[in-house]
This record gives sequence, C-alpha cells and structure tokens, in this order.
Amino acid sequence: MKTKKVRKAPTDKIDQTGLTALVKYKDMCLLKNFGGVQGVVSAIGSCVENGIDNDAEDIAHRREACGSNTFEKLAAESFFRFAAGPFEYFTIFILVVLSVCAALSFGLITKRHGLKEGLSEVGSMFVAGLLALISANLSTFPLGRSLYKLSGVSNNSLVDVVRSGRRQQISILEVVVGDVVFLKIGDPIPADGLFLDEPSLQVDQSSMTGESDFVHVNCSENPFLFLGTKVVDGHGRMLATSVGMNTFWGEIMSLTNHDYHEQTPLQARLNNMNFLLVKVGLAVAFLVLAVSLARYFTGKTEDENGNPEFSGSQTNLEDILNAVVGIVAAAVTVVVVAIPNGLPLAVRLTLAYFRKRTLADHAILRKLSAGETMGSVTTLCTQETGTLTQSQMKVMQFWLGQDFVAVGAYASIAPNVLELIREGVAHNTTASSPTENAIRSWTVLELTMNIELESYTILHVEASNSQRKRSGVLMRKKADKTVHVHWKGAAEMILAVCSSYYDASGSTTDLNDDERIKIEQVIEGMAARSLHCIAFAHKQVPKEECFKNNGNRMLKEDSLSLLGIVGLKSPCCPGMQEAVVACRNAGVDIKMITGDNLFTAKSVATECGILRHGGQDVLDGEVVEGVEFRNYTPEERLKKLDRICVMAGSSPSDKLLLVECLKQKGHIVAVTDDGTNDPPALREAEVVLSMGIQGSKMDKENSDIIFLDDNFTSVVSALRWGRCIYYNIQKVIQFRLTVTVSSLIIISVAAISGEVPLTVFQLLWVKLVVEAMCALALASEQPTSELMEKPPVCRSEPLITNIMWRNILAQAFYQTFILLTLQINKGDSVFSIKKKVKNAFIFNTYVLCQVFNVLNARNLEKKNVFKGIKRNWLFCGMFGITIVLQAVVVEFLKGIAGTERLDGRQWFMCAALAGISGLIGCVVKLISVQKKPILGFCGV
Repeated sequence: MKTKKVRKAPTDKIDQTGLTALVKYKDMCLLKNFGGVQGVVSAIGSCVENGIDNDAEDIAHRREACGSNTFEKLAAESFFRFAAGPFEYFTIFILVVLSVCAALSFGLITKRHGLKEGLSEVGSMFVAGLLALISANLSTFPLGRSLYKLSGVSNNSLVDVVRSGRRQQISILEVVVGDVVFLKIGDPIPADGLFLDEPSLQVDQSSMTGESDFVHVNCSENPFLFLGTKVVDGHGRMLATSVGMNTFWGEIMSLTNHDYHEQTPLQARLNNMNFLLVKVGLAVAFLVLAVSLARYFTGKTEDENGNPEFSGSQTNLEDILNAVVGIVAAAVTVVVVAIPNGLPLAVRLTLAYFRKRTLADHAILRKLSAGETMGSVTTLCTQETGTLTQSQMKVMQFWLGQDFVAVGAYASIAPNVLELIREGVAHNTTASSPTENAIRSWTVLELTMNIELESYTILHVEASNSQRKRSGVLMRKKADKTVHVHWKGAAEMILAVCSSYYDASGSTTDLNDDERIKIEQVIEGMAARSLHCIAFAHKQVPKEECFKNNGNRMLKEDSLSLLGIVGLKSPCCPGMQEAVVACRNAGVDIKMITGDNLFTAKSVATECGILRHGGQDVLDGEVVEGVEFRNYTPEERLKKLDRICVMAGSSPSDKLLLVECLKQKGHIVAVTDDGTNDPPALREAEVVLSMGIQGSKMDKENSDIIFLDDNFTSVVSALRWGRCIYYNIQKVIQFRLTVTVSSLIIISVAAISGEVPLTVFQLLWVKLVVEAMCALALASEQPTSELMEKPPVCRSEPLITNIMWRNILAQAFYQTFILLTLQINKGDSVFSIKKKVKNAFIFNTYVLCQVFNVLNARNLEKKNVFKGIKRNWLFCGMFGITIVLQAVVVEFLKGIAGTERLDGRQWFMCAALAGISGLIGCVVKLISVQKKPILGFCGV
C-alpha cells in the first residue's frame, strides 16, 4: 500500500512555549486560535493518520527545536557530599569537640614535652578522623554510585507510534513533538499532548493533582493529556505537543528538591537515642570535670614522686594551668567517647547493602524506608494475574451454548457462527492484556481468523473497565451496510444481557430459565477448574436504533445472542505454594483481591495455597465478594477481616476499603499494584509493590519496590531481607553501644581516679575505625531461615530490647574490669609487662575485645555465633582486615598511636583476655529476661 508522504515540520517556527501553555492551562481559546486539534497537528507538521516522517534528520530537528523526552538527570553524588551523610546530624558538634580536644592537647603536651610531641599528638587526631572518613565512605560510596546508575532501570518502556504511516514500537525516551501515540488501558501518557479520537478516555491524574477521581478526556471538550498520568479506561491516539522538561511534569521535576540522604523511620528513632546519649555524655563529662577539679584543688592527686600536685600558694600558676588543661582535656575526651556518630552510619550501611543485594533477588528498592517496613508487614494484599499466576494465558476450553467443543473439532461449528466469533475477536480485542492476547492467538491458530479490518467501519467503542467488565464495538459492514454490535467480557455479565444463544448448527435458541441455569452451571464448572470465563455475544442492530441520546451512538446491551464461552487459564507461578507457606510461617497473612468471579477466585486461591482444606474438606478461610464486603457494617468488617482470604469481584473502592480496615485493626499492609486503577489503595498502604514486566512506567514510578521477574517468590525474598535489615541493625546497635558504654565508664573512672589508660588517638581509632569496620561486617549478615519463623517486627517493639541490654552490660563491665585492672599497676605483677609497653598492651586488649565482641553480636540470643559465618565472606574479610590494621597500628605506627611493639607472648595474652568475652557471651545468654522494657529509653 502506498503511503502518503508526510511533510516535515518547520521546526524553526514551532512555538514550543505556546504548545506547553496550551496543555498546561487547558486553554480552549488558544486551541481555537491554533485551528483546533487538527490545526495543531498541521502546525507541527504531523498527520493524524500517518504521524510524522520516519526520517532521522526530521526527528533530530524536532528534538533540537522542542527538546527530547528525557529529564535532567540528577548529578551523581560526589565523594565529599556523600561523606557528609554519615555525620550529618553531628558533624558540627564533632568538629567543635575534636578542635577543642586537639587545641587543649597541643597546648598541654607542647608545654610539657615540646613542640614536636604536641604536633605529633594533634596530627594523630587528624589522622584518626581521616581514616574514619575513608573507612566509612569506601564501603558506602560505591553502593551509592551503583544505585545512581540503577535509577533509570524502569524508565525505558516501549510505546506504539505511527511514523510514515507505519505503526511501530519505540522507546518512550524517543518520543518527539508531533508523534501520534497509541494508548490503551494501563498505559502511561508518554508526553503532554492532545487526544485525537472520538471515544473518550478515562485518565488517572492522581500523580499530578492528588485526586483519586478519574478525568474524562475527549476530542471536543477536554482533549488535554499530561505526561505522568495513566489511562484507566478506553483506548485511542494522542498527539505529542511537549516532551521531557517542556511538559508540566518536567516543570514540577525542575522545582523539586531532591534529598540524597532520605531519613527512614528507623533512623529517626536512632537520632532520638543519639541525642539522649549525647546528653548523658555531657552530663558525665561535667561530673568528671567537677570531681577532678575538686580532687586536684583539695590535694587528693599526687605527682610522680607521690607528693600532692596542689599545695596552695606553694604551687606556681604555670603548674596549676597545666593541671587544669589536662583535666579539661580528659572531660572533652569523655564527650568524644559518648558521641554515637556511628549509629546513623550503621543504618546507612545496612540499607545500602540491602538495596544492592535485593537486586540480585530480582528486586529494586526505590524507597529506603520500604526496606525497613517490609520487616514489619503483617498483611499482603495481592492481585492474581502476574503475581500469583503467570502472565501468560491460554484458552483451555470452548463451549457453544451447552455443548463442549473439543480442541480440533471446531470444523463442526456452523460457518456463520465461526465468522461472527472471528469478527468479534478481530474488532473487539486490543491485545492489551494477557487475556486478550490469548483469545486472539486462539482465534488465529484454531479458528483460522484472517479478517480484513478495512471491510468494516467502526462506529462506536465501549472500552472495558473494572466496573463494567465488558467491552463492545458497534460497526458497519461495508459490503451490505448492515450494522452489528459485538460484546465480550466476563461470562456471567454477558449471559445476563443475552436472550438467546447459538448452537453448533448456526441457529439461535431462546434462553428460558432452565437453559440459562444450565449455562450458568457450565460457567461455574469452568470457574471451579481455575478457568477465566470470557463470553462473546452479538446482535444485528437496525440503523434507526444506532442513534439515541441526542444523536450519540449507543451500544445495545439487551436481547443479545450468546456466541460462545472460552475458558482461559494462567498457571500458578513456580514455587507459589511453598512461598505462601513461608509467608504464613512468618506471620504474614496473604489476601487475594481479584475482579474474577467467586468460583474462579476460590479455585485459583486453592491452587496457589492461599485457601487450605481443613477438616472434612472445609476451606480454612473465607471468600467474599466485593459487594458483600462493602455492605457489611463497620463492626462486621473488623470482626470477619482476619478470616477473609479472598475478595472476588472487587472494585478499586473495595480494595481501598479492605486496606483501610486492615490498618484500622493495626496491620502493616503491603499492596501489589495491578497496573490499572488502584491509586487510592496504593496511597493508603505502607508499602507498594509493583511488577517490572507487567507494570507500566507510572506503576513503577509510584511504587516502593519493583520485582523484575513478576514472581511472588521475590516478594517472600523482600520480606526476608526486610527482617534481616531490622535484626542486622539491632546487632550493630548492640555492638556500638557496648563500645560506648565501656569507653564511657573506663574514661570516667580513670579520669577521676588518675591517668586515662587510652590516648585520644586510641579512642578515636576504636570509635571511628574499628567500630566502622565491625559495623560493616554485621551489616552484611545474610538472611537466614530462622528470620521467617519469627513474627513480623512490631513497630511499638523496643529497638533496644532487654536481651540487648543484658548482652551490652555484661560485655561492657567485663571490658571495664580488665582495662582498669591493667591500668591500676597490676599489669607488671600479673603478666610481667614492662611499664613502657603497658599502654600498648591495654590498647591492644581493648581493641581485640571489640573484635571478639563482634562475633557475640552475630546472634543476640543463641550461643552458636559461628553458624553460617563461612557463607559471609564480607564478614570474614572485615574481621581479618580489622585485626591486620590493628597489628599495623601497634607494630609500625607507635609514633602516632603512642604505643610500643608487643612480642608474641603479649599478643597471645591480649587475645586470651579478649577471647574470654566469647565465653561470657555464651553464659549470659542463659539468663532469661522479661520482655517489658526495664529502662525508660529502651523503646526508642
């Protein structure tokens, strides 16, 4: 067929500003000035039938003049911007404290030991801080960069356009001004533009306006379409008038402030705890300062010769100033120890690691807080096709009236009936869903459909939606000018408007009550075998009945003749039943919400394992219809809610009502997006899950987690990882609080009684480097099967439980006892340690205590902390690297660290003392504790 040549657009004369304003403000006056929709089409050099010229030069000119259908990508986060993330809540405070500590130490040490020693001490502090920054960001920065690269995974979908008269699929990113785009139910609007066809569309603009009501779009009164919205009913064509940053959505995007460091609910809880610990640290620091000054000025402290350091007027002013500076420096050190800067970093590490690992399990975490919330989900509301069952469908049965027609026996059907079925399928299916694809495939392969679409004129189309559940087409046959109406939809809905049916001979039989009951039994029998029942009906319409309601074409919906019923089936996803059992064992209730009839829904739910057979072949769980649930009283809904497993024949409002009731009863709800019209329910749910294959671009943009394989087993994986996040963070918190509590006690007691056993560099090394490495090791722990045997994490449950406090206090008191014992001159006699290496021995023992304690933190309750450790190579690597770095500091950086080299025997004794913490960890886990929080701030 010869294609009409499309003239190229005068791209230098296109008024893009005017086109943008036309749609943005829905300006009908401006549209009239353009000459209507057809005038806009001509102005931008396009054609309603043939689209733009499929010429690379013309397309390039359009892209240059009117922009490309892309958005300005956010700049990748720099290392230094990322570096500020872990410390964003305490950055200024830490810098002030470290500066004060460095200044005091520099002044004191320079006065006593000279400038060289002073510079060495200050330099050690800055080296420790730099190492902390590098260790924190070398682990998280690559993850952040990889997530930046993944940001566009779900954005490059395909759309149908016509260019040079040929329909073709292109990337949504390649749409240019002037393109004629084909739209159908579920499609995102790929650009701002104008609707071109007569049948109206219903569009969900909730992403733009926040309103859940759908907007009717037609060619005459409201032809305006916006990028970022979605078709929920109807089909047709649109003209793209603005793309990318020139669209209304692009304007919104340009005004949006993007936050790299999304704060999750768990991080908010940790911040409250962090500020509380800072207050405790300040209080202890002031106490240390007050007691130390009091002891000094009352003559209770002694110098190296055993004489009182302060002797009233006999002590010169310089010695007093030196002593006061040393006391203040010790107090500042207490504050440095108390600052829990590592906890926000721990959460950041865990969430970043989770985000990367879930990608390997075919899931993209778009919203960090969703990773945490998945661990608390108690109810999962899911649709059927594409999640519980596979997206591919196939026609399994065909019934003609009451007669079953076997595969391969279609030749026995009268030719006129076959021709009517072919006509109905050819003109009343859009191949926009797995169901319609399966019907078209069946008609082509089994019924040898080869209809010339040009032999009919389409007069009117009624698109299917979730309420009507049927679609119709009114068409005129060009050969004899006869007018026919074809309907297709849910079998029970079509049967209700039929008054007769065709038999195999091609004649029609009236549908009396007995005949209707028999066909209803056929439909119920098919549904009981998990078959989706789709019926076809037909009627020849007199011309005078085609126009009613002031000339608008209307489709006849009564006195139709039933053509036939097909039964389609989509098999359950592999591993579906095992996944449902895993969810149930984890305390997660699954509720299937579907628009299918009661029998089909019950059959599919039973096959997938959502409905189980109890005693005497009774189903364990209730199946209700949407209208039934809707008509319950509020009290009845809440009473029956937990028993309901399946809601059949449901509408979007029924789904929303179910989610609202679940939340009212205290459930944490996750909802899978079915890709059509569920914005209200999705906004109400805590977590929105979408499918990467079946879901549209907008579905993915509005979701929290995208499953790339459309498989329910991936949902189970997300639940497991969500719980892993929570428990890994609890492990990190226990480990870090152990270090904080022990350090605080050690420094406080030692500062009051005498010399502090650890230098500022050593404290910073433990707090900022050793902690960071060990936290990364704990954050990398893999999900275990035990996680799915525990109930969902309750949001009201304390973040720091009594079990954690038991473990923290036991380890902290042991570490305090060991270090203070060594400090109070007991090391020389007990371990034959020379005085000059005692500081290195104490420092090394303390660090190794933390290294062994990270093993204790791998399991908060069970004694076997080595289970599964071989599978976590990252944990083993961090464990080994920490020990190696500690050996380097002790053996080779004595000038900076203030240590002396240790021999093999001393290393063994350090390791033995630290290893006892493992034995203590096993013993204290035998002590049972009550669940109710003992301490007031346990519940943060």
